[in-house]
Amino acid sequence: QLQASGGGLVQAGGSLRLSCAASGRTFSNCAMGWFRQAPGGEREFVAGISWSGGSSYYADSVKGRFTISRDNAKNTLYLQMNSLKPEDTAVYYCAADQAPYGSISTTWRLYEYWGQGTLVTVSS
Repeated sequence: QLQASGGGLVQAGGSLRLSCAASGRTFSNCAMGWFRQAPGGEREFVAGISWSGGSSYYADSVKGRFTISRDNAKNTLYLQMNSLKPEDTAVYYCAADQAPYGSISTTWRLYEYWGQGTLVTVSS
């Protein structure tokens, strides 16, 4: 129901824009987020956005470089990633909360719906 895309190989300092398209149901009334998992690492929170798009929250490691946004009319979530670093290399997952009008959570276990992941590789 969530399809992430936009990953790829980019040099350090470059940019990528990830997209997450929803199908089968709408998530326009649910908080959504991006998580990532590096090889051998834990799944970690990257950014989250409220159902309306009016509030967002970022991990300290990406603050000022990444921007999360959503287009509820298109049922699509985005992650604009600028000034990429090699340590940003990971599989990126989009996720949606199950509860309508809930708050943004940084805990991956509280998200009900997940995309399949898209690989971002940043070379030095």
